[in-house]
Parts: sequence; structure tokens; C-alpha cells
Amino acid sequence: MKICTLDSENCSEARFTMAGGEWVSALSILGVSFMMSLATTLLNRKFQNQEKTAGWQDEIKRWNADMARAKKAGDKKLMAKLKKQEKRISQMQSQISKGQMFSMLSNMGLFIVMWQLLGFLYGASSVAYLPFALPFLTEPPPVPMSFFYWYIFCSMLSSSLVSRILGVSMGVGMQPETTR
Repeated sequence: MKICTLDSENCSEARFTMAGGEWVSALSILGVSFMMSLATTLLNRKFQNQEKTAGWQDEIKRWNADMARAKKAGDKKLMAKLKKQEKRISQMQSQISKGQMFSMLSNMGLFIVMWQLLGFLYGASSVAYLPFALPFLTEPPPVPMSFFYWYIFCSMLSSSLVSRILGVSMGVGMQPETTR
């Protein structure tokens, strides 16, 4: 594979040499990252009911605010009322944490398996090329991208697309997106 330099006359040849293995590698990593994002989103949906979790979080937030207000005001009657609800609030927090933990562990397991497989296949080889230079960071184009950087880029792109397509918020513990 030829790498273009500023004094190279056949710079266009280097851009077309990517038609071999690098295009296949780049597209397969993009496909894997899209499938990983889809699997992660579906696992999150399975282990966490977003509407129920959002309702519980609102109720917990209100309970905490009421508890803080009762402590600040010294309202023993309100404190006693809130203490009766404490067990139910703890159960809600436990259910939220349990769903997040199962989701995180399953996603982490899936990620580790796929990362090891892709790392074995591609290692430190260049799988894609940036058609532009990053000021103060890279040499003149085309800039080779290793599997690591290309996967990170593809992962951000695919997780954003999947979350928009399925209408799911990307953050853990965030309110579900509503359609207008």
C-alpha cells in the first residue's frame, strides 16, 4: 500500500488501494458496531422498563424532597408519614439498580467478547483513512486510522442512529423521550 506524501505524484493511487481489504474491514467494523448498538439498546429495553423507571425516579425524587423539607422544618408528623413509605422507596431504588446492573453486565460481556474477536482479527492495522488532516494532531491526508479509533467513531455514530430510530434515550437513568 502506498502512503501519500506532499511530494508524491501518484497520490490518487493510494486512495484507491483501500478498495481491497481496508474497505471490507472498515465496513465490517461499522456493521459490527451497528449490531452491537442494536443489541445493547434491546438489552437495555429488556432489563429496564423506561416508563416505569422514570415514574419511580420521579416518586423517589419527590420523596427525597419531602424528607429534606420535613427535616429542615422539623415536622415530626410528615417525617412519620414519610418513614412509613421508606421501605417501598428502598424497594423501588433496588429494582432500578437491579435493572441497571443486569443491563450493564450483559452489555459489558457482549462488548468484551466482540472487542476481543475484532482485536484479534484487526489488531493495530489500519482499517480506514481520514480524507482530511486534524490540525496539530495528524500528518497530511490520507490519515490511517487503527481499528481502535475507527471502532470508537463507528460506535458513536451507530449508537446515535439506533437510539434515534428506536426512540430511546442514550443515557442511563434518563427520562424516556416523548414524541410530539
